[in-house]
Amino acid sequence: MKYSVVVFPSSKVQEVANSYRKRYDPTYALIPPYIRLKEGFELEEEELPKLVSHLEKVAETTAAFSVRFHRVSTFHPTTNVIYFGIQDKEPFVALHQKIMEYFGSHKENYAYVPHLTIGRDLTDDELKDVVGQLSMAQIDLSTVVDRFHLVYQLEDGAWSVYQTFLLKK
Repeated sequence: MKYSVVVFPSSKVQEVANSYRKRYDPTYALIPPYIRLKEGFELEEEELPKLVSHLEKVAETTAAFSVRFHRVSTFHPTTNVIYFGIQDKEPFVALHQKIMEYFGSHKENYAYVPHLTIGRDLTDDELKDVVGQLSMAQIDLSTVVDRFHLVYQLEDGAWSVYQTFLLKK
């Protein structure tokens, strides 16, 4: 089964992100807005308890933190993704590194850049137009990160939460 580890921001941030995602993100109906901590991966069911145990330890050793989204950016030309940029990436990078300890020498497809996707799979012309418009928008959103989620993909492509891990207070 395919899994991922994500953070869902506050409902206010999700509301703003979804106002863009419903137009620019074909995965809008499949998963709420999220910040990826570990890209999608295949895992056999018998491995799940070991991963859950690792994620519980990660949560127990990680303090809750605040995050501020401050701009719209893109990964173009690598991919045609538009996202809300995160001002202080370090807490996410540290959390990502702790989670990745479980996977050993496994390399992800892309370098880890914490972000909140608001658009994907746009043509080059659409991307330039949308980024041009959104770069003028004032983005000043914040959320507290006090939990992360192990999610799994259903047969229809939608994602569902398998387990939630609360960060230490």
